[in-house]
Amino acid sequence: MKKAAAKKNNDDLRAEYDLSQLKGGVRGKYYREATAGTNLVLIDPELANVFPDTESVNRALRLLVNTAESAASSTRHKRPAPKKRLKRSA
Repeated sequence: MKKAAAKKNNDDLRAEYDLSQLKGGVRGKYYREATAGTNLVLIDPELANVFPDTESVNRALRLLVNTAESAASSTRHKRPAPKKRLKRSA
């Protein structure tokens, strides 16, 4: 059985660490590289219940994109109705 003292989380630095020797640290040095390959989006809780995992969200978004593209392309490629010619009377 583990002792109760071992469970205690000690966040203090040890005495042998001399913080004055730590130089040149730059905050956020690798931030751009770390976030370059990620696209994190938070959705509302009621939508999270409908889309519980990544696959369902991606499937719904692909369906939405395909529907929007087909609707946009069908309106672009519609030909105008042919104009009726009027007969001339003499």
